Amino acid sequence: MSIYLASAPTTPASTVAAVSPQRDIAGAVLVIVGVLGTFTGLWPVVAVVLDGVAPDPLASVAHISGMLAGYGVLVMLMLMSRWPVLERGIGADVLARWHAAGGPTILTLVLVHASFAVLAWSGLTGQDPVSAARQVLTWPGLPTATLATALMVAVAVASARSARQRLRWETWHLLHLTMYIAVALGFSHQLAGPDIAGRPWLQATWGVLYALTFALVLRYRILAPLQAAMRHRLRVVAVLPEAPGVVSLVLQGRHVAELQAAPGQFFRWRFLTRGSGGTAHPFSLSAPPVGNRLRLTVKALGDGSHRLQGVPVDTRVIAEGPYGAMTSARRTRRNVLLIAGGVGITPMRALFETLPVVPGEELTLLYRAKAPGQLVFRQELDALAERRRARVIYLLGSSPDLLTAGSLARLVPGLVDRDVFLCGPPGMSAAVRRSLAQLGLPRQQLHEERFAL
Repeated sequence: MSIYLASAPTTPASTVAAVSPQRDIAGAVLVIVGVLGTFTGLWPVVAVVLDGVAPDPLASVAHISGMLAGYGVLVMLMLMSRWPVLERGIGADVLARWHAAGGPTILTLVLVHASFAVLAWSGLTGQDPVSAARQVLTWPGLPTATLATALMVAVAVASARSARQRLRWETWHLLHLTMYIAVALGFSHQLAGPDIAGRPWLQATWGVLYALTFALVLRYRILAPLQAAMRHRLRVVAVLPEAPGVVSLVLQGRHVAELQAAPGQFFRWRFLTRGSGGTAHPFSLSAPPVGNRLRLTVKALGDGSHRLQGVPVDTRVIAEGPYGAMTSARRTRRNVLLIAGGVGITPMRALFETLPVVPGEELTLLYRAKAPGQLVFRQELDALAERRRARVIYLLGSSPDLLTAGSLARLVPGLVDRDVFLCGPPGMSAAVRRSLAQLGLPRQQLHEERFAL
């Protein structure tokens, strides 16, 4: 187990970070999204009034659900565009959870829209619903919209927990990408719909919103990684065993400081080897950048991470990022507690080295592992604790009593007056959140990123 040497961080006079400007910008973006969403939902009602048409309840449901579904697709694309304003201002884990919750909602809106549109036409023409559906499908844009709906249903079925567990991640990801095709197929139907058709200003606005959203996706999911790959030319220079099934990968490149990576953040790494080049793996930095070098630490938890245990030296790497909001910028209190479990020690180790601490302030790390052999970075953590006059406490064993409210209160006096940074397996993290809530820790003092949906 080798120590990754870095220069000691500078300790400023004031260590409590100001609120990140990106959080304010992200908040403003969400306000704009909410205002536009409200207008979108109300517009079909307003349009009926402006046109002087008697409202039809079935048609109103169809129009409102259709408009909201079309707008919701834009929001889902924006959340997953990897726009740095949202990724760093809100947090990739929060965006992922919103996206996961929004997907079924949008599919429901699409199905409600289709069903009520058929029922409304059936009532207007006196046909039975099946005949009305057959006629509706002949309208311009409806065949492609129907295919788009079928693709959405297929992705939803594949994303169900039971189905996803049986699929390889690469297969699920490839299927998920067909959502872009579904969005493109449904776009013409949206412009031809009765709520937008015949209103050039609204058609133009709707088209601009879609163009801007796809521009974000193109810019940050495709062009930015390619530009970074050519600019930084990262490659693996060392593979260091840390513990059974755990290795650290040291990467070296050019102009690495330009990435402005902060401890606590992560990248999506694409290792250009056979079997790995098609997948971007999200791993946190396990140490602050040193010169033109970065370090990440990988535990063999699945096919992809298992292959990386033996990645050849000199392998080229494409890094997308940095992402994540669990950085020192979230700090609001003088004293800080870091809680880590399993491979969650990786971002905590980087923060343990770099969080500014001045005399009179306390920095404590609680590190949970089932056995001493599963501890990663122990030599490094002990050296950092001594150098920084910080505390590191190893909690060994599988007993649930290790992280109860009473245990945490005994180990860390005055815990509720601290910022708490948390990263660990879902079960452990959930238990810690419950314990912190019992102790009365304000929610704004807990900082974490979790991706278990």
